[in-house]
Amino acid sequence: MARRRRRVGRGPSPRTGDVPGATARRPGRGAPVRPDLRCYLVTSGTDRATVETAAAAARAGAGIVQVRAKDATTAQLLELVVAIADAVRAAAPSARVVVNDRADVAFAARSLGAAVHGVHLGQDDLPVPQARALLGPDALIGLTTGTLDLVVSAQRWAPMVDYLGAGPFRPTPTKDSGRAPLGVAGYRVLTAASALPVVAIGGITPPDVEALAGTGVAGVAVVRAIMDSGDPGQVVRGVLRAFAR
Repeated sequence: MARRRRRVGRGPSPRTGDVPGATARRPGRGAPVRPDLRCYLVTSGTDRATVETAAAAARAGAGIVQVRAKDATTAQLLELVVAIADAVRAAAPSARVVVNDRADVAFAARSLGAAVHGVHLGQDDLPVPQARALLGPDALIGLTTGTLDLVVSAQRWAPMVDYLGAGPFRPTPTKDSGRAPLGVAGYRVLTAASALPVVAIGGITPPDVEALAGTGVAGVAVVRAIMDSGDPGQVVRGVLRAFAR
C-alpha cells in the first residue's frame, strides 16, 4: 500500500546490559560504514525553503542533514522530517538524515517508509541504550557533548554511539548550551580524549573550517552559513575543500 503523506508548504542512565539486545550493536555484521561527517547540516525553519535547502546541501555533498525544529509540534516535526528525508533521498541517496533530540519522531518517520537514518541526542534526551533499542542496530546515533568531562563520559557508549557533537565553537544565537566556547584549541583537547569521531558545532562559518579541520575533528556542523545562503551548495563545497587541504 502506498504511503500517504502531506507536503510541507535525568536520572541515572541504565547500563548497557540492562537493555535487551542493546549489547550487540550490529549482530552478525561487519563494521558499519561510517557516515561522511565533514559537512554536517543542521536545519532551521519549517517551510518549503527549508526542505529545498536541505536537498541542495545534500546534492552538493553534505553527508548528514539533521532536522531541527525546536518550536514545531510533534506532528509538524514528523511532517517536516518526512519531507526532508524524501527530498534528500532524491537529491543524494548516500546522505544521511537524522532527527534532533526526538528518537520517537525518527522511529515514526521510519515506520512511514521515510529514509531517516537515526537521531542526534542531547544530554537530557532519551538515554543512548533506549534510543538504540528503539531504532535498531543500524541506526545512526549522535550525542551532544562540549566539555572534556562529557566527552570522556561518552566513551562508555562507544559500542552504541556513532559520533559526538561538541560545542559551541563560539557563542551562537541558534542555541544556548550554557557551555563555554571551545575555540580551535578546545577541539584539540576533545579529539585527543575521544575514540569516537567529534563534530564541531556552534557559530561556525566557512573561514573557520580549515583551522578546525586541523584539530582532528571529523567534521563541522553548520546552520546559518548554509540555511541563510543564496547558494547553499557553494558553502558545502567550500567546507569539503577545507577538509581536503
